[in-house]
Amino acid sequence: MIDSDQSSNAIPMPDVDSQSGKTVVIVAGEASGDLHGARLAEALHQRYPDISICGAGGHAMVAAGVEIVIQSESLSVMGFSAVFTKLPVILKAMGDLKRLLAAHQPDLLILIDFPDFNLRLASWAKKFGIPVLYYISPTVWAWRAGRIKKIRERVDHMAVILPFEAEIYRQHGVPVTFVGHPLLDASNSPLIRPRQLPVKGSLSLALLPGSREGEVTRLLPRILDATALIQREMGSIDVVVSHAPSLPAQCVESLLSNHDLENLEISSEPVENIFDRCHFAIIASGTASLEAAIVGLPMVIVYATSTLNYLLAKRLIKVPHIGLANLIARKRIVPELIQEDASAENIARTVLQVIKDASRYHEMSTDLLKVLELMGKAGAADRVARIAGDLMDTHRKKTPDNGLNKVKGRFPSCHPAPLYVN
Repeated sequence: MIDSDQSSNAIPMPDVDSQSGKTVVIVAGEASGDLHGARLAEALHQRYPDISICGAGGHAMVAAGVEIVIQSESLSVMGFSAVFTKLPVILKAMGDLKRLLAAHQPDLLILIDFPDFNLRLASWAKKFGIPVLYYISPTVWAWRAGRIKKIRERVDHMAVILPFEAEIYRQHGVPVTFVGHPLLDASNSPLIRPRQLPVKGSLSLALLPGSREGEVTRLLPRILDATALIQREMGSIDVVVSHAPSLPAQCVESLLSNHDLENLEISSEPVENIFDRCHFAIIASGTASLEAAIVGLPMVIVYATSTLNYLLAKRLIKVPHIGLANLIARKRIVPELIQEDASAENIARTVLQVIKDASRYHEMSTDLLKVLELMGKAGAADRVARIAGDLMDTHRKKTPDNGLNKVKGRFPSCHPAPLYVN
């Protein structure tokens, strides 16, 4: 990580021949963005073997050959109020990245989701004459639609992953490409058929309480209470609790200590593996719900935040659903339990209504697989890499005199992020 107090120990990044090599900065501020950034980095390396990529990210991007100068874990926040507690860290990261862009003039800045931070960084990139590619759109269709104006001014091209987003940007004159959803790149399932409840044997329940410590702390206890009620009603049910890689080591385990559940397993394996062996899922609102949808796994989506965050969001958000599968389908396929409605009793009741009704269960699985048909084809990372190449080839680099030292063909010396090992 960039740290002026330790500059004497700085380890230089690889040299790049500025005549033939390309330099790219990728900024992903959250765990999901880190995974998407990693797949994109791999696609860029395949297309341009001598490319040099630097940026903000996590373990996955390091494994894909990206030099991490800002750890994305340090930037991730959930909710309006949580921003203030991390504001010094966020401001320092913004300053570090701004100086990186000004001093080293990369060929392209690629921003992944994380809009409040990334749109501000995009404004600096435009001032420095650096083209900007935005991969995974802010949810302008849900709230704060006024951000489209900023995007039109600051972003050269949008690469969107939801089918209805492209038309929104076209209507506002923003260059856009629907590239398909990156989850399809990670799917290994061949032909997926609608699911059936098991005739014999135990039913398996997947619990996915989220990827941020705050939401897990808030949601998992009530999900576990709901699971206890379900086990009391149904008898023997196997339970798999997903421990996201972005969470501290003991985060999930510490919350389980107050719950006496039978046949329970904590798993850090990829969620698609958990979904393959489970029959139903209780999932925190987010990308994981879409991952369940594309394999046809029936579920209930739950969401709870602080009272302040909820009241603010309720006034600002303008969409009828919070679940991505429901949004894409434009109808309520899976139940959504939000805030006070996401009580243990309501969660248990909703789950039992589905898993005790084979017809309803099969219908939900069938409808979820129809969402898969709307999500495009695999190859999102390759399409984004192609757009990135076009932008680098067609944009003439501008290097205004901003008073900072510019280093062509090489990214700055920086400190290796201490948690990450290549």
